[in-house]
Amino acid sequence: MTDLSAASHTVTQIRDEYVAMTRTRRMYGGLLLILFVALMVAGFRTADSRNAGSFADGWQRIFDYPAEVVAEAVEKAANLPAHFVTFFPALVETVNIAAAATLAGTLAGTLLALLSTRGMARWPRAIPVFRRIMDIFRAVPEIVIALVLIFVLGGGPVPAMIAIAIHTAGALGKLFSEVNENASLKPLEGLQSVGANWSQRMYLGVIPQVGPNYVSYALLRFEINIRASAILGFVGAGGIGYELRNAMSWGQGRYDEAAAIFLLLFITIVVVDQISGQLRDRLTHGAAL
Repeated sequence: MTDLSAASHTVTQIRDEYVAMTRTRRMYGGLLLILFVALMVAGFRTADSRNAGSFADGWQRIFDYPAEVVAEAVEKAANLPAHFVTFFPALVETVNIAAAATLAGTLAGTLLALLSTRGMARWPRAIPVFRRIMDIFRAVPEIVIALVLIFVLGGGPVPAMIAIAIHTAGALGKLFSEVNENASLKPLEGLQSVGANWSQRMYLGVIPQVGPNYVSYALLRFEINIRASAILGFVGAGGIGYELRNAMSWGQGRYDEAAAIFLLLFITIVVVDQISGQLRDRLTHGAAL
């Protein structure tokens, strides 16, 4: 009876502790929700007070601009094929910027990931340094880097490519380092026992294990970089975003060009998303290419 009483007391104590933890979690969750709502309301009131027009008046006209673009595009639908041909080189430039930035960022991210993973790092004491470098690369938005580089290098695709590559290196480096944490270290120990240097151990012992996941993340990042390169065109970094800014700046009379550019971007992103999605599925699930 004594053992049963002790067991019953233990179960009751565990249940009470669990209920107390649940209540505490709910309380903290409620406080965070209240804080979030308060910040949203305060931010909205501040933005609305500093805005040239009231949000209550402006939201009713939110669809005016898209309606004008669609109306003019429908009216000048016969010109859309010619616009597709005209802006296709700019689209190719945008895709090239994204591809070059993804490749450079993937290579840099791979190196940073290997140097910042415990058990794989070339200099274990420098792991925090490389991790902070990746944090800095991720923290600074591409558009900020691009604006600085445009001031130094001038407008064009090169500043956009470098800006996107820097941000990609930080983002992929973080993802790659998490993938590395799940890799087996036994191949590295075997290679080290036969005299392989650090680069040989990484190339032969780590990359074969994590390669499919690396490629999967790189393909996903390529989709993101296409959109980023188009956005950077608005600040003079070249590509189809630059043409879109010009078409939108001219206003009515050029909205058919803006619609053609929107359609080109939409089709390109959908196609790239479908292709890269299929490749990622085949890589992650081991299907034959």
